[in-house]
Amino acid sequence: MKEPDTSRIVARFHAARGAFRLDADLDLPGKGASAIFGPSGCGKTTILRAIAGLDRLAGSFLEVAGEVWQDESRGLFLPAHRRAIGYVFQEGNLFPHLTVQGNLEYGMRRRGAGAEAREHAMRLLGIGHLLGRTPRHLSGGERQRVALARALLAAPRLVLLDEPLASLDAARKREILPYLESLRDESGIPIVLVSHAVDEVVRFADHLVLLDRGSVVGSGPLGAMLARLDLPDILSNDIGVVVEGVAGDFDDAYRLLRLEVPGGSLRVTHPAVPRGRRMRVQIQSRDVSLCFEQPTGTSIVNLLPARVVSIKHEADAPGGHALVLLDAAGTPLVARITRFSCDRLGLAPDMAVWAQIKAVAVLT
Repeated sequence: MKEPDTSRIVARFHAARGAFRLDADLDLPGKGASAIFGPSGCGKTTILRAIAGLDRLAGSFLEVAGEVWQDESRGLFLPAHRRAIGYVFQEGNLFPHLTVQGNLEYGMRRRGAGAEAREHAMRLLGIGHLLGRTPRHLSGGERQRVALARALLAAPRLVLLDEPLASLDAARKREILPYLESLRDESGIPIVLVSHAVDEVVRFADHLVLLDRGSVVGSGPLGAMLARLDLPDILSNDIGVVVEGVAGDFDDAYRLLRLEVPGGSLRVTHPAVPRGRRMRVQIQSRDVSLCFEQPTGTSIVNLLPARVVSIKHEADAPGGHALVLLDAAGTPLVARITRFSCDRLGLAPDMAVWAQIKAVAVLT
């Protein structure tokens, strides 16, 4: 008999509602953060509600860390209140008549969490100074941090985030993203995020599911998915790749941080961080240019030797673009250039090139 896979989240969800049909098979890692991304109306929230047990979809199946929560072929359906999940909605959904402390105590009672768990959640999300306030005296970012802490105190085996940043302005998003990253890295609890914002997905997710019109059109590790040339229209014309590296020296005079990556290093405009810290940056395809010889006398400080892997021509794009997938000694890059430039250079797979990237264009 095959042993259950306790390290994954496996689901098959099917639904038909009017003209909309959902037919999605999911196989997600049981650690880190998985993002379900796609345009409005593609079925993202329907999937999240089905995982939570808030909607029962006929003919569906769900297994979380080796435990079957739904198997309609056997008539099995675990109701929402028996599923060990933490669900954070777009608006946080805090109890308005309770203080922050009261909201946290509600989460603690649900699963019997103790004072140690509460202290950990408050430290992780930086809310210790907010305990006496009511939700109406919190900023949007503070409300979401309290909602995350309350979800953690329910001792979940899985955390579901439904567009948690959608109602926040840019400043509040920048405030809460580091806390989300801490939750991802320190809690050890798998997270499933629903979002239609590319920048949130790139910053937060480890695994990416692309959903379009109720169907999964791509699923895999974030870096590999962003480097696929058959998917950029669904993501965005500006999407590039995510590069993982380790923080190196910081040049205080020029406020530039060196990031060590496979194949070399990148200088990025970023505040100083401890050496050795793992970091993730985004390099958009429009910010990568190509040449055959290592340039000199240029303002572009990031130069990586690379090999052309494949080329996709976008005949319908304005001006006629070409997407060039590159391998920079293990670091994937995508360059969006004109078809004129591609033909003028005579680019072809296996050619050696230099990739040029502006320091100010690397997104952190």
